[in-house]
Amino acid sequence: MAKFQFEATPLAALHDQYDVIIIGSGSTGLVSAVQAHELGLKPVILEKMPKIGGNTTRASSGMNAAETLVQLKQHVVDSYADFYHETLVGGGEQNDPAMLDYFASHGALAIDWLAAHGIELDELTITGGMRVQRTHRPSSLAPIGGFLVTQLLKVVAAEEIPLFTEVTVTELAKSDGKVTGVSVKLPTGQQRQLAAPAVILATGGFGANPDLIAKYRPDLKDYRTTNQPGATGDGISLATKAGAELVDMAQIQVHPTVQQDTAHAFLIGEAVRGEGAILVNEDGNRFVNELTTRKAVTAAIDQLPTKHAYLILDAAVRERVPAINFYDSVGLVVTGSTLVELADKIEVPAEQLMTTVTDWNTAVTTQTDKQYGRTTGMGHKLATGPFYAIHIAPAVHYTMGGVKIKPTTQVLATTGQVIPGLYAAGEIAGGLHGNNRIGGNSIAETVVFGRQAGQQVYRYLTALN
Repeated sequence: MAKFQFEATPLAALHDQYDVIIIGSGSTGLVSAVQAHELGLKPVILEKMPKIGGNTTRASSGMNAAETLVQLKQHVVDSYADFYHETLVGGGEQNDPAMLDYFASHGALAIDWLAAHGIELDELTITGGMRVQRTHRPSSLAPIGGFLVTQLLKVVAAEEIPLFTEVTVTELAKSDGKVTGVSVKLPTGQQRQLAAPAVILATGGFGANPDLIAKYRPDLKDYRTTNQPGATGDGISLATKAGAELVDMAQIQVHPTVQQDTAHAFLIGEAVRGEGAILVNEDGNRFVNELTTRKAVTAAIDQLPTKHAYLILDAAVRERVPAINFYDSVGLVVTGSTLVELADKIEVPAEQLMTTVTDWNTAVTTQTDKQYGRTTGMGHKLATGPFYAIHIAPAVHYTMGGVKIKPTTQVLATTGQVIPGLYAAGEIAGGLHGNNRIGGNSIAETVVFGRQAGQQVYRYLTALN
């Protein structure tokens, strides 16, 4: 079967008017476009980068949802209430309650909606801060981001939804307080005005903008980032110029497990720990519950004298997380046929590493982690050679803050009133995650609130007419 290749719409096909203009081609933008199209609207997707998919393409673990048929088929009994509560606790109880309620209660519907489009997430894993398996991923175990973007683009192509790349939105147009379109800069350098009664900001976060990071979190200004180069916060600028309120801008997530020994920083997905990997320090000792929240794991690594650590895993973990094959292919994985050989290669005491793994395997057998109280990701011992290590340290990963929205994705002005015609969803919107995002919740957010944006634009345009 030929590999799917998506071709962006030729620039000559760009019209002057659409029902809704969607800025950004990550999962949020693609989902909102498909949803709007299916409700009879004529959307257009504008992407400033030559590459489609935004930060979604870098997501690896999965999509969280509770009370799904997938969970029940695998004998996982879950509840919206538990999902809500664990996300609230994970976010330091600083999450916007109304947004979180909508999010937790619509994840299962989002899984079903994807399945209705032939996008099956029928395998489960677990991420830090969750107590049950509610992280959905494809049965191929492919990294969720690339899989989701590719499958959504197949729908976009089949439905002939226009998607233009290298088109930069420079300003939102307003008339009588309502958003009425955008100004854009084309790859030719030409400026152009596009009209639409509604605009959806799906532009992502600002994790690749050192100036904004330094402004809101000067303590993180020297950290590397896992973000793709386009994650510069353009949507923040567009929204604030249109009068939007911002929220939680200082809440920037640092991901604990990022391989940084190469020119490009590679995030090592949480599924690696979810499927049984452990973290050790330079002495070969564990030092944290590997599946507590990202914030807590990051803090534990930052407290080590070296401020870095090693993920230790075996061949069975690698089999359950195929992304490790990619990590290995780009030189991020150290291999040892035995733990002794691995310890020698990463320069940690072999005897101590062997003791640590033995103690961990005992914890798995007894389902009791006496050292750090880990209760999840304990389904398998680390016992199948060869053994692997990945050198990691924390890096800027996700910006929890952004444009203030209602659960309907309507953007709120600094006055507290809705800005008519302006919607935002995905990482551009702040408030959902509180002070720490749970792994698997960002992809869920893109689908849950991407769908919501498409539906609410339809409702708004119907009322206008």
